[in-house]
Amino acid sequence: MFTLKNQYLTVKINPLGAELTSVTDNDSHLEYMWQADQAFWGRHAPFLFPIVGRLQDNQYQVDGQTYQMTQHGFARDRTFTVVNQSATALTLQLQADAQSREKYPFAFKLTVHYTLVDHGLQVAATIQNQGTQTMPWSFGAHPGFNLPLGQASADFTDYQVTVAPKQVYQRVPLVGPYSDTQHAVPLDLTQPLALKHTLFDHDAQILTLNNRETTVMLSTPKDDHGVALTVAAPYLGIWSPYPKQAPFVCLEPWWGLADDVQATGDLRTKVAIHQLAPGADTQVGYQITYF
Repeated sequence: MFTLKNQYLTVKINPLGAELTSVTDNDSHLEYMWQADQAFWGRHAPFLFPIVGRLQDNQYQVDGQTYQMTQHGFARDRTFTVVNQSATALTLQLQADAQSREKYPFAFKLTVHYTLVDHGLQVAATIQNQGTQTMPWSFGAHPGFNLPLGQASADFTDYQVTVAPKQVYQRVPLVGPYSDTQHAVPLDLTQPLALKHTLFDHDAQILTLNNRETTVMLSTPKDDHGVALTVAAPYLGIWSPYPKQAPFVCLEPWWGLADDVQATGDLRTKVAIHQLAPGADTQVGYQITYF
C-alpha cells in the first residue's frame, strides 16, 4: 500500500488495480472513501480498462478471433508496477503481457498518475498503443464515497447530487446490463438530484456529458462535508447497489459504455469505443475535491 500526504489529506493507494482505497482528513480523521464491505460491494475505486460495463455473453470478436472478458475488464485485478513516487504524487503502470493478451490482444501500456494538491486529488491516465495495429479501448473510474460523511445524523437520503453546468442531460438507460443508446431520456439537473435507493433500481444513472467539463458534487444540507468530481468525459455514471441499501454512492467518469442492446460483438465497432493508432497515446483524467 502506498501513502500520499499533505497538510490536509492522507491518501492510500493499492498497487492491485492501482486502486484508491482511502482518503482521510488529517484533522478530523473523516474517511471519505467507501471501505469495500463485501456485504455490499467489495471494491473502493477500481479502474475500468479496456472496457466499461458488460459485453454481451462476456465476449467480443476482433480480427476474426473471439475473446472472453468479464465486466469492466481486467486492469482492476492486475498488480501495477511503480514508476515513481514522492510525498504527494505516485505513478503506477500496467503493461501488456501473455496473461492480458489472452483477453485483449493488444500491446498496451496503461499509466496512472495520482497527485495530491491541497484538498484535492488529481488523477490522470495515459493509454499507449505500443503495437502495429489500431487499438480499440475504453476507460473508466469507479470511486465510491461513504454516505453519510461526518455527522451520523445525516442519512443516505439526506444527500443530493448537484451538477454544473445546470441543464437537462440526456440519460442513457440500461436494459439489464446493456446500454440502450437509441432511447436516451432527458434528466433535469437544473436542480439538485435527491438521492434515494430506488434511483438505482435499473442500475446506474448514466449522464451524457459530451466531453464538456462538468462538476458533480455530493453533499447534504445537514453538514459541511462532501466531495466534488470534475471531469471532461463522454459519460458519467452515478451508482449505488439496489435492492441492497448500501451506505455509499459512486461518481464514475467513463470513456466508454457497456455493450449496446444492438451490439454485434465486434470490438472495433462497439458503442462508445475509442481507437488509438499504432505508436500513439492519449490521456484522460479528472479531479476529486474533498471538503
